[in-house]
Amino acid sequence: MIEREQWCEGCGVTLQTENPEEQGYVPASALEREHIICRRCYRIRHYNELAPVEQDPSATLRLLEQIAQADALVVQVIDLFDISGSWIPGIHRHIGNNPLLILGNKVDLFPKSIKHQRLKEWVQGAAKDLGVKPVDVVLTSAAKGTRIDVVAEAIEKFRDGRDVFVIGTANAGKSTFINRLLKEFGDEGEEAVTTSPYPGTTLDAISIPLGDGKHIIDMPGVVRKDRMSEWVDPKELKQITPDGEIKPKVYQLSEGQTLFFGGLARIDFVEGKRQSFICYLANGLYIHRTKLEKATEIWERHRGELLSPPKNPDSLPKMVRHSFVINATMKEDIVISGLGWISVGSEKAKVDVWAPEGVRVELRSAVI
Repeated sequence: MIEREQWCEGCGVTLQTENPEEQGYVPASALEREHIICRRCYRIRHYNELAPVEQDPSATLRLLEQIAQADALVVQVIDLFDISGSWIPGIHRHIGNNPLLILGNKVDLFPKSIKHQRLKEWVQGAAKDLGVKPVDVVLTSAAKGTRIDVVAEAIEKFRDGRDVFVIGTANAGKSTFINRLLKEFGDEGEEAVTTSPYPGTTLDAISIPLGDGKHIIDMPGVVRKDRMSEWVDPKELKQITPDGEIKPKVYQLSEGQTLFFGGLARIDFVEGKRQSFICYLANGLYIHRTKLEKATEIWERHRGELLSPPKNPDSLPKMVRHSFVINATMKEDIVISGLGWISVGSEKAKVDVWAPEGVRVELRSAVI
């Protein structure tokens, strides 16, 4: 048996040596090491092994409740590629009176022509709509290290000698961000926190000491089931997760045409003048255009083969329809949470979007 205070430095889970099939397992011999990580983290780091982890969303939210009782700076990491899907619902209730710094991550995914100030103002507007008043919004790419010095300065300024809680939804990039901070400003060595493309990698709070006796605490990601990323098989997740600058794909569609996004979703142009549908999705995701009158037949015949991911369509919930009216008074984005968005609005239109039941599909003012 091992003591409670021994926990995995990679994901924060309590270590145990009894059951290899349970979370937190380590061989007894591993307890002699200076830095201990569980078998799951070891396999992720050394073999790129991915596996879904059953998590209790309510347990994660209960962990967040301690933040309101602390005197600390709260850094919320949001995924700029999926802003609505990476907000923590009711964030103001969890942080109490503590200051909130919003970190807009994955700015490197946007075309270089997009002004950072425009993105920042867009995030500020989204926060205002949700009743959140951050002390500041800073844009960065944790993976690339973009503007990480600006982020560090903002944290030091607003923490004012206090602890720092880093929070966010699963897969927003919290752990990647902390590792980037340690790489730039800490001791060199192996990454402190395990990261992977699959949501739910961090299982418990991880506390990392700062130089003044305070700590930066990486909290487990809040799981949201309304994003496509939570439903895709781990082996297929990279196909829908952008890893570099998005190359928009422009389709000139006429009324009665359909676009398939792999076998994950589809958009039907039901009514309107010929116009552009600009797709902002992972560059490697297969997009197939066809006639609406043939769409159902093609979907049923080729989903899981030509139309993939997913290879196994039965792994997803049933498809449901979301209908939108485009008024063409301004450019708008049709957002499929966890997958990307389609920019529309040059002409009036009626559009149907099909996505797995429970996945958020919404219309917003255009970000680009």
